[in-house]
Amino acid sequence: MRLDKFICESTSLTRSLAKKAMHRGDITCDGIVIKDAGFKVLEGMQVCLDGEQISLVGERYLMLNKPVDTICSSIDEVYPSVLSLLDIEKPETLHIAGRLDADTTGLVLITSDGQWSHRITSPKKDCGKRYLVTLAEPVDESLIAMFAAGVALKNEDALTKPAMLEIIEPQLVRLTITEGKYHQVKRMFAAVGNHVVGLHRESIGKIELDSDLALGEWRYLTAEEIASI
Repeated sequence: MRLDKFICESTSLTRSLAKKAMHRGDITCDGIVIKDAGFKVLEGMQVCLDGEQISLVGERYLMLNKPVDTICSSIDEVYPSVLSLLDIEKPETLHIAGRLDADTTGLVLITSDGQWSHRITSPKKDCGKRYLVTLAEPVDESLIAMFAAGVALKNEDALTKPAMLEIIEPQLVRLTITEGKYHQVKRMFAAVGNHVVGLHRESIGKIELDSDLALGEWRYLTAEEIASI
């Protein structure tokens, strides 16, 4: 990899700032000052900036317990981006694997790995997402079979894919879906004459939200969690 590119991918420096650092003699490779931006960094070389070793940031995988009034976007809009909650280097290389509405809390997965993210969000992969849903009106057991058969959403021709509904209390349920249609959970309950007043995502695939994470907190995924997707 070119030295200037290596510096940019290892630090917050832009390409022009990386070149200025090289011209000042701030960059060494294996102890030798290098001022050539096109110098090829080979595997195993020790690259230092101002005497401190720098290294490439590898693929990253995180879980976040999303609070309300934040959005799953790469930039701040009406509400701040969930990425603003991360005290982490190079957050601009990360993206959100599956979005939640501003008023929805719970598990959000964030990664730099596009293929891994695709396995979560692609409808063909049938990656289940489980939600704890608080409703305005009580539900009865007949809704279990209705959701399992698929629900007709407003302005959509096809039924939703089969969803698994568990009734915990008359106005508190767990719902597992394998799609990610726009406002899908809210629209499914609206289609049967109910209204969602609270929504919290508990899991994606086999990855469960860590109960030790308070709202707004995050941690890196374990190797086992990453491999489960």
